[in-house]
Amino acid sequence: MIECADLTKTFRGTIRALDAMSLGAKRGEVIGIAGPNGAGKSTLIALLLGYLHPTSGSVTLGGLPPRRYVEHQRVGYVSELIAVPPRWRVDEALERLSILTGVTNAEARSQIAALLAQLGLEEHRTKQVRELSKGNLQRLGLAQALLGDPDVIILDEPTHGLDPVWMLKFRAVMRDLRRPDRTMLIASHDLAELSALTDRVYIIDHGRVVRSVDTRSTAPGSREYRLTLAAGAEIVPSVFPAARPVGPEGSFELPAIDLATLNTGLAELLKGGAQLTSVAPTESLLEYHFRDAVDKVGA
Repeated sequence: MIECADLTKTFRGTIRALDAMSLGAKRGEVIGIAGPNGAGKSTLIALLLGYLHPTSGSVTLGGLPPRRYVEHQRVGYVSELIAVPPRWRVDEALERLSILTGVTNAEARSQIAALLAQLGLEEHRTKQVRELSKGNLQRLGLAQALLGDPDVIILDEPTHGLDPVWMLKFRAVMRDLRRPDRTMLIASHDLAELSALTDRVYIIDHGRVVRSVDTRSTAPGSREYRLTLAAGAEIVPSVFPAARPVGPEGSFELPAIDLATLNTGLAELLKGGAQLTSVAPTESLLEYHFRDAVDKVGA
């Protein structure tokens, strides 16, 4: 559904924002884009929406140039900063924006009512946009993106401004939006959200894809772990000589080790009478890959 092949974009002839970038997303997939500031995320999104044209290489949505796809099929898009005329009411804004989707008035009314309920905006429907909190404004942006029930949805920092309650609800909304014929792309600095919401994340830096991470895969060969024990802390140094005591008594961090070595050591601890409270990686799979990939690019 989304296909970028050797995609390059330069500005003023010399500033290369994207450099032979290749990535793709199938129907039914949710992919993520992560990278440091200036990595090329905004330029990529502008190309996917047809706001810009590539300098070289190609980008297509459903086999069509982005602009043609947007005009005939529509793409739901949530920008990082939502811009809606501040004097419009919430329901009025959605009614006006629904005209752009080409749906009938009856369909629009039905969709708007459902979206207001789904995104917790019913109590704010008669407020002017300027009266909305940052989080509610972000939810309004998501509501307008879903008008017309698009098959492609692009979200740029969609959790920007959401409080912890709506961060959790947003995950549920995203799960509800999944379907076999829909493709979603999420660009975000929040690696935890990308880990929870996507099937795959492209890590980009300096305009290139530096790594593709399957967020549903098993852990990499070696990782750092944190152990917490209720009893037997004195045994840890003999089993894991490189373990570092951290935080409360009974907590240790283990330098990067492979899974087999970890499990062998844990078995020894338990055999020696230790009582484990928890064992977990010190960083998520995506955090591990992001740090590793970006560090290698910068080296």
